[in-house]
Amino acid sequence: MDQPAAGFPALHFELEQPDRYLTFQGIDFEGNMRRVLAHLYRYIEDPAHGNAFWDRFKARLQAAEAGAATICDKLLLLHSHVYYMVDLFEEQEDEIALADLKTLEEECF
Repeated sequence: MDQPAAGFPALHFELEQPDRYLTFQGIDFEGNMRRVLAHLYRYIEDPAHGNAFWDRFKARLQAAEAGAATICDKLLLLHSHVYYMVDLFEEQEDEIALADLKTLEEECF
């Protein structure tokens, strides 16, 4: 083991758990995103609910799916719009969409 810096005690420990990223094994990121997007598209593709905001969201999502988004991927895009989706699903009283969104939040964000 490396020598501790002067004035600091040596710390001896072993990692008890594997790297934190391994804890994401078994989570269906794509499935969770696909379910939430299906709910979302039901509303934002309908002219009664669509607007310039959701049109911009769809354009950004298409860029992320095409790999053209250098800063944003689908998961990040969904994460950054979660409050807007909650509002939309609550307005529609869509409990299933809210439950799927909550799963996405808890497992993937």
